[in-house]
Amino acid sequence: MTPLKKFIRPGVLRNLLRKAFGLTGGECPFAIVYEGEVVLTEGVEGLGGFDGDDVLSVPLQFDMIHGGEIRMRIPTGTLQEECLGYKRLLVFVTQSIQELIDTERARRSIADEALSKYRELALLHRSVLSINTSLSMRDVIGALINECRRENFPGELGMVFLSEPGSKSFHLAAQFGLPFGLDPQSLTESELFFDVINTGKGEIINDLSREERWQNEVGGLASMVLIPIASPNRTEGVLVMASENKGLFEAAHRQSLITLASVAGISVSNAFNFEGIQTLMNAILQALAEAIDSRDPFTAGHSERVAHLAVAFCLLLSEDAERPDVRFSDLDLREIYYSGILHDVGKIGIKEDVLTKKTRLPERHMEVLRGRFQLLAELDDFDWAEAFELVSRVNRTMCPDAADLEAVRQLSERSWRVKGDQHPLLYEDELAVLSLEYGNLTPDERCEIQRHPAESERILQHIPMQEGYKNMLTIIRQHHERLDGSGYPDKLTGDDILLQSRIMSIVDIYDAVTQERHYKPASTRSEAIKILRMEVEAGKLDKSLVDFFIGDIERIERLSERVKSARINHLAEISHRAGV
Repeated sequence: MTPLKKFIRPGVLRNLLRKAFGLTGGECPFAIVYEGEVVLTEGVEGLGGFDGDDVLSVPLQFDMIHGGEIRMRIPTGTLQEECLGYKRLLVFVTQSIQELIDTERARRSIADEALSKYRELALLHRSVLSINTSLSMRDVIGALINECRRENFPGELGMVFLSEPGSKSFHLAAQFGLPFGLDPQSLTESELFFDVINTGKGEIINDLSREERWQNEVGGLASMVLIPIASPNRTEGVLVMASENKGLFEAAHRQSLITLASVAGISVSNAFNFEGIQTLMNAILQALAEAIDSRDPFTAGHSERVAHLAVAFCLLLSEDAERPDVRFSDLDLREIYYSGILHDVGKIGIKEDVLTKKTRLPERHMEVLRGRFQLLAELDDFDWAEAFELVSRVNRTMCPDAADLEAVRQLSERSWRVKGDQHPLLYEDELAVLSLEYGNLTPDERCEIQRHPAESERILQHIPMQEGYKNMLTIIRQHHERLDGSGYPDKLTGDDILLQSRIMSIVDIYDAVTQERHYKPASTRSEAIKILRMEVEAGKLDKSLVDFFIGDIERIERLSERVKSARINHLAEISHRAGV
């Protein structure tokens, strides 16, 4: 009886047979035969006794594949006229049962179709939510593969091939179930794969050994379904499910995979466009940073190095078990990267003679002083060469001796008179710059330099950055702020300075100190560490962050090299636990 349950309800069938048996006066037992086997009887015990000349039968069709018959055993010696009556009764009973089977089959077909549509809509709804949640190609393809596994499609292998931008070739983007040593890339060279790409129609091949377009490009496969991943403009890729067994895939599987591929097609296209925009944006920002650095050969590469160091620093901070509240997402890391690349863009608006100032007085000005010193030597007892050497030494020194500064002040008191006019050896503005205790910038020039963070913000605020970079301009504006309020441009203190800005400050100082500049030679790592610690002791830098930076400086520098070679769209993918 079990095989008949899906075609007709057992209670209805038994009632019909019981009534039919009653109509024969209880003389003619009935039997139901399914695929040549008696499965149900009425009027007799057991399933036997329904073969021979005294048995009438009428065929019964359960579906397009399964068939059977209804048999009636008539009494021995039944007259021909009575036999015809029994035959008509058997035909009537058979037609009644057939109509019930056909009705049930139609009902089930409608139910199956409705269920299939419901499942397809459910799959569509779920896949839209899972596949359309990101503009990252990695996330989109990962979600597509996960949906294929979640649906338990037949086939132990799944693959997604994506087109190479600007070419007609395809590469394997994601997979599951591939045995070790199998090269799925060869599949893209098959005629079957090309036909799916060119026609844009999915195909089911349940016996690859009989497929003329398949030359066993990937060994061991027996059946396969290939579904194009299409966007409105082109075929973005191909979704493939495959198996080592034959005859696994059905039309329903193909339809479900088409549903998934249609959702993925738009998402893949969006991801391609997004990554293309990201690549273009990266190139533009990189060119902008290089344009800034090119103004001064000594600072070339500074912005890029700061960006790489900052990202590496943040990646390691995100792993620190003692800082569970400090975690940087991929978007956060890109924001920090762009902040590093663009942190000095405001130097575009700084006067070049201030930006690239090597000494306190420029060389052409020193030549004027030389002539003035020589002139005084002609008029008075004055060792101009010794005096000029003193001034030259102070001019090129970042931190002159107090004795040298006093000697310069004394020189400024000398003068000579020509035709009643008094002429100083050193004018007030010359004395002011030569008397600086540190550096080569006057207060006005230092203010000019200190404009660049605010200038960076002013320039970049007109660029429509994508959503998610809300802190970028703040990080850039704050990268010269100090915890004690001595920084610029806003004299911020303590928690008013973003964590990202504090990180940027540390790596900015470190790179500036360890690189040669026109006003100083490059310092060693140990010298840079001393400077960072001095800044901490002065209350300017975050002690906790500086301690972490110094403690992991070698790992940070090695990781920064990996950041340099990584795709900026997937910074969080960088694996740095081993060997870093």
